[in-house]
Amino acid sequence: MLQTAFQRYINNFRGFSREIWILTFITFINRAGTMVLPFLSKYLKEDLHFSYSEVGWIMVCFGTGSIIGSWLGGKLSDKIGFYKIMIFSLLTTGILLFFVQFITSFIGLCIGMFVLMIIADMFRPAMFVSLGAYAKPENRTRALTLVRLAINLGFAAGPALGGIIIMGIGYAGLFWVDGATCIVAILIFWIKVKEKKKTAYRDTKHPGEVLTHSVFKDKPFWIFLFSCLVSGILFFQVFTTIPLYHKEQFNLTEFQTGILLTMNGLLIFFLEMPIVSYVERNKINKIKVVTWGCFLMAISLFLMLFNTWVGILIIMMLFMTFGEMFAFPFSNAVSLSRAPKGHEGRYMAIYTMSFSLAHILSAKMGMEIIDYLGYQMNWLFMGILGIFGMLAGIWVFRLIQKENK
Repeated sequence: MLQTAFQRYINNFRGFSREIWILTFITFINRAGTMVLPFLSKYLKEDLHFSYSEVGWIMVCFGTGSIIGSWLGGKLSDKIGFYKIMIFSLLTTGILLFFVQFITSFIGLCIGMFVLMIIADMFRPAMFVSLGAYAKPENRTRALTLVRLAINLGFAAGPALGGIIIMGIGYAGLFWVDGATCIVAILIFWIKVKEKKKTAYRDTKHPGEVLTHSVFKDKPFWIFLFSCLVSGILFFQVFTTIPLYHKEQFNLTEFQTGILLTMNGLLIFFLEMPIVSYVERNKINKIKVVTWGCFLMAISLFLMLFNTWVGILIIMMLFMTFGEMFAFPFSNAVSLSRAPKGHEGRYMAIYTMSFSLAHILSAKMGMEIIDYLGYQMNWLFMGILGIFGMLAGIWVFRLIQKENK
């Protein structure tokens, strides 16, 4: 019985090309090194002593850079190819991370984070285009899931290691390690993967023509993006307000916060691929699954209203993790399925921009609500927002059902 279950789990990982595995490996190295992100709000608040509002503004610059980077990455991937963008993005990000640690002024950090994220997030849409180029069409959702697994396994290792590094050598160590892993990851990619010149996902003669015609008239897609935006806002609380809350309400150490995030990453590593395979095998509607994901995230933030028992943080993280497993891989797949042939890369740029916007709104709204009204009002507001995201998902499902009649 156990052997059969293990075999079935392993079968979920068959059929990928060598390039997809290398992409997955470098994504893992890169994400395991992304230790700065979960501790960024704590670093700014506790180490550099910025106010909640200032932390919120730095996170706004972080997110705005991310939006511009996502847009640029998508546009340039269609113009000059994903391969060059991926190498430029990670190599330059690695070098910039070495320098950002020496900036300690508010204005300096706003500019530094803005520039860093423009270059860093050019990588994401380019990587989505590379999946389109290197994966077989029937494997595309699973290839996206495989890369997400690498991201989450990296996030599982990263925060725990990050907590140890902070307690051992301080926050500066995070910037050195993060920068080094970016450079190592992209060097492996450059040596092991050759550029694919011909791909169905580039149309250099008419870039954006199909996209301009379809995206802005695609009402279900924009409502769906709202649902994705809400899911992103709720999820990013895990990296912005929740680590601060751990310390202030329950006096948790960085290592304990890191362990909770590690639990999230490990659950995703073991459960996400089987969930994706189950949904695909049984042809369950992906929009329904994304809508359930948003609902579970809303519940997780309502649970934070119970502020007297530390165990609620574990239960909350379980709900958030299952919400994430339902919402994110399938929202990727839905966005790809709405894209016109030959413009998947650009469509994915718009999709990733919704998450960059979520990063801005999540940090700024969360920090401002906490500053003026306290943590409890923030959890209540975020939970209600999640219900609106769920209702948007139900609306999209009905619209697309009408389309298919």
